[in-house]
Amino acid sequence: MSRILDQRSLLLVISFLTNLHSTKVLSEWKRCGDQECETAMSRVQATADYLGPDCRYLNFTEGEEIIVYSKLSRKSENLWAGSKGKDFGYFPKDAVKVEEVLIAEEVEVPTKETDFLCIDGDEYIFE
Repeated sequence: MSRILDQRSLLLVISFLTNLHSTKVLSEWKRCGDQECETAMSRVQATADYLGPDCRYLNFTEGEEIIVYSKLSRKSENLWAGSKGKDFGYFPKDAVKVEEVLIAEEVEVPTKETDFLCIDGDEYIFE
């Protein structure tokens, strides 16, 4: 009997994690300057203020400079990821203008679940 309960518990956890995963992933693919997405692709300037819906997003004000490290592709081509100072997150490409292209050739790589963690302070938040 306990073995059946263990199997049901495992199935419940797997089901929960599958649903959790599907709500967090913004895209299955991204374009980067290298395979590890560590090379800065471009320098952009914010053309409007932006306040993201959660802590996965980069908030900024008009005129701020942002360094772009990846661009989501296929499913969500309108979102780029970058940093300003110590802050990192996703933002709509329509809220910025490209000031300088640093990498001309982009590579497409699959995203990882860790690409979409919501980090708020020192805590990881799972939706």
